[in-house]
Amino acid sequence: MNTDSSGSFQKKYGLLMLTTFLISGCSIVYELIISAISSYLVGNSTLQYSTVIGLYMFAMGCGSYLSRFMRRSLFDWFVSVELLVGLAGGTCSLVLFLAHLYIASYAVVMYAEVIIIGALVGAEIPLLTRIIEDDGHNLRITLSSIFSFDYIGGLVGSIAFPLLLLPHLGYFATAFLMGLFNTIAAGLVVWKYRRRIIRAAAFRHLAVLACILMAFGLLYSESISRFIEGGLYRDRVIYSEISEYQHIAVTRHRDDIRLYIDGNLQFSSMDEYRYHEALVHVPMAMLENPRDVLILGGGDGLAAREVLKYPGTQITLVDLDKAMTDLSSRLRIITDINRGSLSSPRVMIINDDAYKFLERTDRKFDLILVDLPDPNNEALSKLYSNVFYRLCGRALRKGGILNVQSTSPYYARRAFWSIGKTLMSEGFEVRPYHLEVPSFGDWGFNMASKDGFPAPHPISVSTRFLDDGSMKAMFVFAKDERADDVEVNRLSRPVIIGYYNDAAADWN
Repeated sequence: MNTDSSGSFQKKYGLLMLTTFLISGCSIVYELIISAISSYLVGNSTLQYSTVIGLYMFAMGCGSYLSRFMRRSLFDWFVSVELLVGLAGGTCSLVLFLAHLYIASYAVVMYAEVIIIGALVGAEIPLLTRIIEDDGHNLRITLSSIFSFDYIGGLVGSIAFPLLLLPHLGYFATAFLMGLFNTIAAGLVVWKYRRRIIRAAAFRHLAVLACILMAFGLLYSESISRFIEGGLYRDRVIYSEISEYQHIAVTRHRDDIRLYIDGNLQFSSMDEYRYHEALVHVPMAMLENPRDVLILGGGDGLAAREVLKYPGTQITLVDLDKAMTDLSSRLRIITDINRGSLSSPRVMIINDDAYKFLERTDRKFDLILVDLPDPNNEALSKLYSNVFYRLCGRALRKGGILNVQSTSPYYARRAFWSIGKTLMSEGFEVRPYHLEVPSFGDWGFNMASKDGFPAPHPISVSTRFLDDGSMKAMFVFAKDERADDVEVNRLSRPVIIGYYNDAAADWN
């Protein structure tokens, strides 16, 4: 048996090791793309990531098993696998978005993508090992080299996706770029080992065609994105950005401006004033001369707009995504709605995680407004937990009020009442209330204080919707809007995700 040294092994099979590195890195990116897109389109990120990872590992095992039946022409099989991985992975974003738009059973297409890519990747290492082993090389060096490059590639892909690829390229360009890497690698293998490939000429032409297809998709990824977004949103998309944390889109239909985050509607300019007046002015009516207001979330500047109606108030706005606050400070179509609130000298913007901000701050506030997206994933569930509300309580002055956006008491009853119960578990007295926002339906808030609530004084600022009579009616709930069988949403046991996703599944 040939016992080549590790150095001579790398020299002879360096291209195959590079191919292993690329396939591993790209395959991890494909896996993350499918998980992220499914979370974006369907929701319930825990389920999507868990399903994709589990099914992908199973498919890899199936591919590894099936490779035993590839007995001859191993280089031909290996090149075929590389080309197919590049084509299936490179087009996965486009296929998934089109399936969501035009096919009733999106999950079937998503599962098929995972199984196909996973099975192909699973066949790659056994094929490569047999190719080198058939040359009589030391199995110890072969396996250690292959697995080293495979694992390193997986690490690079998993880090590059959230930090570089998705924020700068988006879903479509990232997938096409990875597909291009795979098909280029296949072409290089065909060129270097052409004497050992039976159908070298045919594979050479296929590799060139696949590279052209991936390069074409990469070049026109922005046009593809605009086409897909035109189908995802009912109105014309006038602004779209994938930030470090989320996908932000702004649409317009006549006079109706809408903001979406990860495909979820955040506001419609036709009726957002109802929501924001209720969020701000109800607790303000129970405070005497509030000065310091903390807004957690609210990067669109609409809650700040309402708070600024009170002379002398100072606002600290904490929003994780700088892209969101920058957009709301400079995009004319948004600043016309928020009246330039984020440019006011009375507003201090801090781009930070709300939980971390509360952990670090020693400041005290008269009013804390929690204007965050619904708790549909683990990161957001943390901001609806008992520990988070404990931190909010610590940041309140005596007599201060905490008001929490709490989703719909009609469409997501158990999630809504779980928020109230979680607040009570931290010693708050809670007063839930709700109103009708046409774009969202019945929408609710949980107002909380550790020092009780005084009788509200008359609303003293200009409003379009809210008055003393409508405010009183908000605290009445019908029988079909109540739920008693709920648990506290603890940091260690985030039950609210299940409540919310179950409700979303029922209504979808």
